Amino acid sequence: MRGLKPLTTAGARRRTEALLLVLVVGVTVAGHISASLAMSDALPPGLTGFVISMSLLALVGHLAVRRFAAYADPLIFPLALLLTGMGLVLLHRLDQGYIDRFKGAVANAPGQLMWSVVGVAACIAVLGILRDHRLLQRFIYITMVLALVALIAPAFFGADTYGAKRWIIIGGLSVQPGEFVKIMIAVFFAGYLVVHRDSLALSGRKFMGMRLPPMRQLGPIVTVWIVSLLVLVFERDLGTSLIFFGVFVVMLYVATERTSWIVCGLVLASAGAFVVGSTEPHVKGRVAAWLDPLSYYWKERPPGVVSDQSAQALFSFGTGGVSGTGLGMGHPELIGFAGRSDFILTTVGEELGLAGVMAVLVLYALLVQRGLRMALGARDPFGKLLAVGLSSALALQVFVVAGGVTGLIPLTGKALPFLAAGGSSLLANWIMIALLLRISDSAERQREADSLGPVETTITPAVVRQ
Repeated sequence: MRGLKPLTTAGARRRTEALLLVLVVGVTVAGHISASLAMSDALPPGLTGFVISMSLLALVGHLAVRRFAAYADPLIFPLALLLTGMGLVLLHRLDQGYIDRFKGAVANAPGQLMWSVVGVAACIAVLGILRDHRLLQRFIYITMVLALVALIAPAFFGADTYGAKRWIIIGGLSVQPGEFVKIMIAVFFAGYLVVHRDSLALSGRKFMGMRLPPMRQLGPIVTVWIVSLLVLVFERDLGTSLIFFGVFVVMLYVATERTSWIVCGLVLASAGAFVVGSTEPHVKGRVAAWLDPLSYYWKERPPGVVSDQSAQALFSFGTGGVSGTGLGMGHPELIGFAGRSDFILTTVGEELGLAGVMAVLVLYALLVQRGLRMALGARDPFGKLLAVGLSSALALQVFVVAGGVTGLIPLTGKALPFLAAGGSSLLANWIMIALLLRISDSAERQREADSLGPVETTITPAVVRQ
């Protein structure tokens, strides 16, 4: 009997990952030095600590992936670490600008570095504990209950900050439950659709070439729609509402391959957004500022327009042009507090220009593409849908943030994944990366085993004589 050939895919993938991580550390350190030299003609304070921190994050993370998910996609961890490192560089640059301009300004970069360490540690912990992503399928209803509690909690216990109630203050720590809800709902929807996708896909009547779902099957999508509207009304959190509803519709379409679900989802989303946008003052003000951002500067300001952030974002992008003013050479601190949240993208637009914004969006697109690619490669239906759900959540969050900042849609206030300051966002996104790594590892192991084929046997003449 001949033994199986040794598996070599794991080693090749991890070598590729190691080389990419060396490049990631080099790019982030070079960006940190470049910004400091441009602003103060000196090396940044704490440069040694920054270099050591980034190097350890890359090394420890790489060793953990090699140990617990050796067959995982080699691009996922480097892409996530590169975006995290770019966020640290931008926050260091913004901190210096705020401290120079405003008295009493507090630096955000040290806290973000701490949360980066926590996020990578959480990623490693998930990889070490969760050896098979299919175990999550056993707890989908518990997960959904926790998701609903986390989703609704800010409406009752949340702090009203910048017009929205999406944070819960625990001691001196603020937590944004919506960042973790996107993972929970992806887990629940993946498990739910694995069981019910046949009834959702095969029943219904045809109308204008589309097979519309029957009324009894519309229950799940209507329920999710109502919950998303409640979040929008009581918490005034447009971003979480869009992501929550959008992830469900995308996963429903992937599971059933029925265009009618997309049509129903768009109709319900449009109707809900119109009603809430016309009645809820905070959301109505965001829509008004989106329709005419420069109206804030009019002598007779239209009712509801109370923020100049949309106009400032346009000024920032216009200043940057195609190639930008240069890292550290602009004035992104003029946007104030918003420069440290979803508006951190304006810093990229001003100092790195359209080219820099496109590069950042390409990094996100690559991360989403790797997630969808592993969904195609996964053999189990739960893994396929979970990978689609997590990738869709990331894509939708980038869309609502980038779309709001660039003026494509109204502002949502969500944090740009990995780049923007925020411990909850960073921790949740690194947990998402761990789940993608686990699904990728499982899919590649199965593909590698299938490619080797069945075990071959050789019958010797002695055996034949017996």
